[in-house]
Amino acid sequence: MSQTLLESRLITIFRHLHQHPEVSMKEYETTKSIQNWLEESQIAIRPTKLETGVFADIIGGKPGPVIAIRADIDALPIEEETGLLYASKVKGVMHACGHDFHTAAAIGAAYLLKECQSELKGDIRFIFQPAEELGGGAEQVIKDDQLQGVHAIIGLHNKPDLPVGTIGLKDGPLMASVDRFHIVLHGKGSHAAMPQNGQDPIAAASQLVTALQTIVSRNVSPLQSAVVSVTKITGGTTWNVIPNEVTLEGTIRTFDHSIREEVKARFNAIVQNIAVAFGQEATIGWFPGPPPLYNHSKITDIARKTAKQQSLHVIQPEPTMGGEDFACYLEQIPGTFAFFGTNGKEDWHHPAFTIDETAIVKAAYFLYETARNLLDESFTNTDE
Repeated sequence: MSQTLLESRLITIFRHLHQHPEVSMKEYETTKSIQNWLEESQIAIRPTKLETGVFADIIGGKPGPVIAIRADIDALPIEEETGLLYASKVKGVMHACGHDFHTAAAIGAAYLLKECQSELKGDIRFIFQPAEELGGGAEQVIKDDQLQGVHAIIGLHNKPDLPVGTIGLKDGPLMASVDRFHIVLHGKGSHAAMPQNGQDPIAAASQLVTALQTIVSRNVSPLQSAVVSVTKITGGTTWNVIPNEVTLEGTIRTFDHSIREEVKARFNAIVQNIAVAFGQEATIGWFPGPPPLYNHSKITDIARKTAKQQSLHVIQPEPTMGGEDFACYLEQIPGTFAFFGTNGKEDWHHPAFTIDETAIVKAAYFLYETARNLLDESFTNTDE
């Protein structure tokens, strides 16, 4: 297939996905479409116990390692405001993070690898993963044994602030761990004019928000990174009543496992001590997300050389406090995750988020060539 024909085909696939987005764990039609597009090229679909997501293998003509290519397939519960001719047809749902781009690029890589199947020195596993946005999708894939026999994995994420033709590749930490917290301060309500008769959880919550900021400023080294953000406070029903309870929610982000545990320990201590100081009780709920995303140095180096061979402009990106469950795969097997320039006007999760379609075929060739080079290098998960 010529590059021009491939590009046209992938843009058609991308636009179809963009017009028919589905949120996490509801990607039923997306799953059917991906499976059909792969089967049209006689790419073998793998069995799965999952209701959504597609997994496929291209068995090379020569023995060698198994390299996985991963793309996420879910959309977001956001009303689209792009004005595109191919805008979402589903009210309140859009591909505002570019997973349609990732999926189209991975399908393009599959088409290219299928064409040279007999030449491949090993096998290629395709993982079209559900529920990246909701979280837990990667863990479901792992439990479904879709990493069985895989030696290394590669993936990418669009980057709107980078121009098309630019790729960000970095060894080591690239994206942060994600933990969500939910706190309930149990006080005692009273009339607003007689606060001495209660234990005011709003006053306690105000002190707590301020105190939590000292975790990063006074417990984490200035040479390290961490974020503690309280993003939601709910309490009270009217202007002249002190409520019984206040709820706080937010997130903690870190790049290091030990710092992640230290921040969590300090967080628990501060919440409980503030509650006691105000004569109240605190209930803390933790919802751990993906771990820090660490790229393997050798695989990243192979990807970097591949990108240069394709005349992509290679940069070392700044690490981001955003999370990505591709990190769950990297806890199991080595791999690398790239940022791919798409020249968008708005960042991820914005209702006017768009990507430049000319980046799709470039991303497809990058995944294709990187996978082939990893096979040619006979990379296994024992390599350092």
